[in-house]
Amino acid sequence: MSEPAGGGRSAPAGFPRGTADEPGLRRALRRMRLIATGMLAAVVTVYLLAQGWRSHGGPGWVAYVAAAAEAGVVGALADWFAVTALFRHPLGLPIPHTAIIPERKDALGRGLENFVSTHFLAEDVIREKVDGIGVSVRVGSWLRQPRHAERVTAEIAGRLTSAISGMSDDLVREVVEKAVLPRVVERPWAGVLGAALQRVLDDRLHVRLVDVIVAEVQEWLARNPEVFTRLVVDQAPSWTPQWLDEAVAVKAYDKALEALAELRAGPEHRVRLALDRFLGDFAGRLRADPSLVEQVEQIKQRLLGHAEVGRAVAAIWATTRTILLDLTTDPTSTARVRAADELAAFGARLATDPELGRTVDRAASDLAARAVHRYQGDIAAIIGDTVASWEPEETSRRIELHVGRDLQFIRINGTVVGALVGLIIHALTELAF
Repeated sequence: MSEPAGGGRSAPAGFPRGTADEPGLRRALRRMRLIATGMLAAVVTVYLLAQGWRSHGGPGWVAYVAAAAEAGVVGALADWFAVTALFRHPLGLPIPHTAIIPERKDALGRGLENFVSTHFLAEDVIREKVDGIGVSVRVGSWLRQPRHAERVTAEIAGRLTSAISGMSDDLVREVVEKAVLPRVVERPWAGVLGAALQRVLDDRLHVRLVDVIVAEVQEWLARNPEVFTRLVVDQAPSWTPQWLDEAVAVKAYDKALEALAELRAGPEHRVRLALDRFLGDFAGRLRADPSLVEQVEQIKQRLLGHAEVGRAVAAIWATTRTILLDLTTDPTSTARVRAADELAAFGARLATDPELGRTVDRAASDLAARAVHRYQGDIAAIIGDTVASWEPEETSRRIELHVGRDLQFIRINGTVVGALVGLIIHALTELAF
């Protein structure tokens, strides 16, 4: 019944090291041991006194006290043996099936491994637990708060910044030249350009581009009338009078503004319709005209075979990296702010949209179940391997330190229950005989 080892011993590999409450655990174990041992000493003393009094002509009820005390001693000693046998050989005697934890810890670890694998890492158990968590509602409620969305955005931006900063310019150029450009060269461009242009026309994306160009030109003309008139006057014949050139320039300026206003306001303007027809015909020719396809291929070969391509790739990457770093490192950048807003909006949808929530919950459940099914053996093996790596004696001491206090109640209960059973047996014996 020796005390578990205190300081000075190192915890076995993988075993939790001593915590701040370890002295308290040690004191509590020692106190419960003293109580259990004190009760054993008490019933031994009562038994000896009762037997002595009985043998010297004591009253009849003393026999009941002696019987109860005797049975209490037997119960206390039996439970002391049982509790002690878990952690060490009682009295140092190598009795079979004692010191169970230090001698059978590997088998106990494998048994615990099998138990956890069967009852805790089962697919139906994992699905039930994940479904009960409510992943979509929890994640959505957390993510919909702006400060949390900004935190996630900042974390992603930080990782992107580290990745972008760590990329070598020479490596990027080599990857583009040896992996990207060959694939670009081997595929004909004309059909791809024709399909892309047709998609632009079908989605009417070019209409917005025309609107932007017309608006910019109109605004520029409105701000720079003198530049326009000077250009017209400079192009006039030298033999025409100055006043006529200026009058024509002013008239041309007014007509240009008027034409731009009509073009901007009229979605069915003849210039717009002519542009639509031209682009549609050009998209069709890119996909079907062999001569145009050949011209595009020749242009492609000249462009990609030019010596400036490598420097252009490096310049494009340098510019792209600078832009990306600016976007990811600046918390007030449009991209960061927009990303945080979109993330918060997605969180709100996730928390309030039942259909989206069910989809996310189902995906989370499937992912967890697949992961556990795939790594079930590896996860459970951690238990057996970790227990096997523990040093036997130290493991026994540590476990006793954490659970030994509660086990002392077995000794106390054995003393009390033994005494009561002994009393009942003696009473029944007296009644029967």
